[in-house]
This record gives sequence, structure tokens and C-alpha cells, in this order.
Amino acid sequence: MLQTRFGYEEVLPEEKTRRVRGVFESVASKYDVMNDLMSAGLHRLWKRFTVDMSCVRPGACVLDVAGGTADVARLFCDRVGPRGRVVLTDVNAAMLKLGRDRMIDAGRLLPVVQCNAEALPFPPSTFDCVSIAFGLRNVTHKEKALAEMRRVLRPGGVALILEFSQVWAPLRPAYDWYSFNILPRLGKLVANDEASYRYLAESIRVHPDQPALGKMMQDAGFERVEWFNLTGGVVALHRGYVF
Repeated sequence: MLQTRFGYEEVLPEEKTRRVRGVFESVASKYDVMNDLMSAGLHRLWKRFTVDMSCVRPGACVLDVAGGTADVARLFCDRVGPRGRVVLTDVNAAMLKLGRDRMIDAGRLLPVVQCNAEALPFPPSTFDCVSIAFGLRNVTHKEKALAEMRRVLRPGGVALILEFSQVWAPLRPAYDWYSFNILPRLGKLVANDEASYRYLAESIRVHPDQPALGKMMQDAGFERVEWFNLTGGVVALHRGYVF
């Protein structure tokens, strides 16, 4: 039977889906705090760069997949303005509730949909832009998620994938030490969950690197695929278009 990766473990697809759900249910309440601590606040700059590189205009329709606590969705709301529309989705109810509540607290009402990235419940050619930030590596069948992103984009639309990636080689020893020593300890101290943040470190290492993910996007039908390394390749933004 075909297996997939949950961190360094080989597991059945349904087992990965179940365990990833458990990870995010466990860390949801401390997710934003941990993001700030882990990245020293850089994740906010990475997300802002992503939205800037979308080049979406006021009035555009945007889908934020695996949008969690709505950091990216909120930035897109600012960009598309009152005539535009941003739809926030996530497979995890706990994360989606936090995102919805944050948007309400900010005075923003937007559609919120709990769904799997591999089966988006939207008609073809619905959105001008589809984004997924730090979510693709947790998807069980990445090729299905990419195909779905392409399906729901209109001609001329853009897909944006912000994800941890292959770090610049001279930085790798220090980055590995930080990932496997500091991150789990932070997770234990702040979120009372060491195992989930060890999974985070492992999931980054088994995620496709920049060229491999670019090739996957091309195979899914995206054109003019390119990527931008951020912070020495710790994170990369991939961008592709539908024509």
C-alpha cells in the first residue's frame, strides 16, 4: 500500500492526515506566539512579501488555503479593498476558528470554509489569486492540492506558495542545530508540545526543495513558475500563473 511521510516516518496517507490534524489542534492556541518566537518575527515580513508579489488589485477575489489564523488573509483584505473578496479556508477547525475570531476582532467579515486543500469546494475559474502559506508541506497529496489550486484560478490568475525550503548550504549546520534543539524546547516551554515542533523540523527536511516544487507546479499546469529565496532559503516563495 502506498505510504507518505509524516516527518521522517513512513505512514499511510490517512494516518498522516489524522496526525497532522492532531498537531494543529494541539498548537492552535499558541500558534501565533510560536511563529513570532521561532522566526524572530520574520514570518510577518515573509507573508507581507507574498501578498506584495501577488500584484492583486482592488476588487480581486482571493482564496487563502490552509490560512489558519488569518495573517495572510488579513493582508489580502487590505489589498483588495471593500470591492474585493477574500475567502479563508483550513482543514483544521481549531485553527479556522482562531482565524475567524481574529478577523471579527479586527472588524472584518469574510467567508470562512473548513475544507481539505486536496478537494476545494469551489467552481473552476473562481479566483484571481490562490495562496497557501506554510501549509503545503502538511498536505498528504501535494499534487492534488496543486491541481485544485490551478482548477479554481481564472485565466490570468496567480498561485503563491510560501513554504520552508532548502536553506543556503553554509547556513545548514547552524539551522539544523537550531531546528532540532531549540525549536522542540520552545514548543515544550510555550505550547507544552515538544513533539509537534519536532515534527515541524522534520517536515521541512522532507518537503520538496525549490526546483522540485517548481517542477511540481509546472506538472500541475502552472506557467511562468519562479521562486524567490527569503532569509537564505530558510523560506521560499513560489509563484505560478494560469493563462
